[in-house]
Amino acid sequence: MKRLKQFFRIIKINRVLTYYQIDKMVLTDTKYAWLIWLNMVAPWNWRKKSTGNRGENIRLALEELGPIFIKLGQALSTRKDLLPPDISIELIKLQDDCPPFDAEHSKKLVEEGLGKTVEEAFASFDTEPMASASIAQVHAATLHTGTDVIVKVVRPDILPVIEQDVAIMFGLARLLEAAVKIAKRLHPVDVVAEFEKTILDELDMIREAANATQLKRNFENSDLLYVPEIYWSHTSERIMTMERIYGIRISETEKLMEAGISLTDLSAKGVVIFFTQVFKHNFFHADMHPGNIFVLPDGRYAAIDFGIMGTLDPEDQRYLAENFLAFFNRDYLRVSELHIESEWVPRDTRVNELESAIRSVCEPIWDRPLKDISFGLVLMRLFQTARRFGMEVQPQLVLLQKTLLNIEGLGRQMDDELDLWDTAKPFLEDWMHDRMGPKGFVRNVKSNLPFWMENAPKMPGLLHASLNKLAHADFGGQAKQMARLENQIAEQSRAQRNRTIGVLLIVFALLPGLIDQEWINESTLQIILVIIGGWLIVRK
Repeated sequence: MKRLKQFFRIIKINRVLTYYQIDKMVLTDTKYAWLIWLNMVAPWNWRKKSTGNRGENIRLALEELGPIFIKLGQALSTRKDLLPPDISIELIKLQDDCPPFDAEHSKKLVEEGLGKTVEEAFASFDTEPMASASIAQVHAATLHTGTDVIVKVVRPDILPVIEQDVAIMFGLARLLEAAVKIAKRLHPVDVVAEFEKTILDELDMIREAANATQLKRNFENSDLLYVPEIYWSHTSERIMTMERIYGIRISETEKLMEAGISLTDLSAKGVVIFFTQVFKHNFFHADMHPGNIFVLPDGRYAAIDFGIMGTLDPEDQRYLAENFLAFFNRDYLRVSELHIESEWVPRDTRVNELESAIRSVCEPIWDRPLKDISFGLVLMRLFQTARRFGMEVQPQLVLLQKTLLNIEGLGRQMDDELDLWDTAKPFLEDWMHDRMGPKGFVRNVKSNLPFWMENAPKMPGLLHASLNKLAHADFGGQAKQMARLENQIAEQSRAQRNRTIGVLLIVFALLPGLIDQEWINESTLQIILVIIGGWLIVRK
């Protein structure tokens, strides 16, 4: 029965793709072009074909194929680095709206998920959904404490539908890779695999609730962003209960102005929120489209829908911040060096060739006013250029690029004079100074000090064993090799003495803070001692 359903689903997909002439777009001038003729003789394709342009045809085909394909199209719409503009523009129009499922079925799912009746769990529960999407639908409810909440319910039997359609997507992606040479660069199988992981993660309400809780903790008592409360007693793997937000959608600019909210301040706050999430917290909301962002009466942002969150490796954070700073200082050599140092491109890449390529792509941007320069497009251009030198697609950077483009779009919708760089540059410079300046150095030393102190007693023994091994090594009796050995022993002994003195200096500088169990008083003397101590430790 399962195979029969999949067979009929494949026929439906073939019928839709053929009607919108997507088979011709993909297979013409390939070794699989004969499939176009095979489609033409299939009885289910005996009808007049669509005459729309290719972007419109792709969008309409995805809409006709249903919710899972719509979600894939939405995910692809963020990949402007991979798709032609006419296609990505059409995919942005895809709306994830689906007919709601039966109200009684929804109540049954809530009761199964929470292990109690709806009446026991809630003082009131509106069976008419507020919104209905491909993965879940949302109901308004009230707790017995009087708190207004929303209840997110995962669609029943959605997992088999996802598994069936994703399996077919993998087959189409493999065909695309085999048939179209340029498709290998786009990694369609990897794109589907990434999509599968994302959509399966969205099914887990406990995971989404945990994401919301972490983000709320990060912005506790913030005047920038409010994250609604999660009610864990009313949350399970397929049900999530969250505080209801009463605000104005970020896209409703006229209502915002009527409420006396400054759009200029709001757009600047959005930029600060983004960079705070990415560089300070290293945990960012990666689905910040207008439907997920509200503005509260006090001017704070409020976010919902936490199914997709992003993080960066600490080194990616630093290299990304340095890339932005170097780009806006027009230091393309440094941008090239950073791409190689971070191994975003192969180590053997010629830095001067990469520098020249980046300059030729980015320099024309500077003919435009600074306020018109898009961070997201800068990032996209850098990735496109680096890909010519062997850079592989990195999922965490793709999520960042998507979020940055969303933030820019929202910011300039509210304030078309928004100068993103004017807001972001001080933030990035402060972050770099805090991480790489004296404060960052002292903080790193303090965090590593317990490890150094724990291993300090072992150093003499390790040094003795190392020297003993060197002394008894067979050097063939050659005088030069023995002299080299003596020099190595002297250098190691001197280095060990320097390290010991360095550790003692650092301990002496941090001792007041360790005794009081508080952060050290960063006096000039203490900082000097720590810097000297660190220099002695790393000095050979």
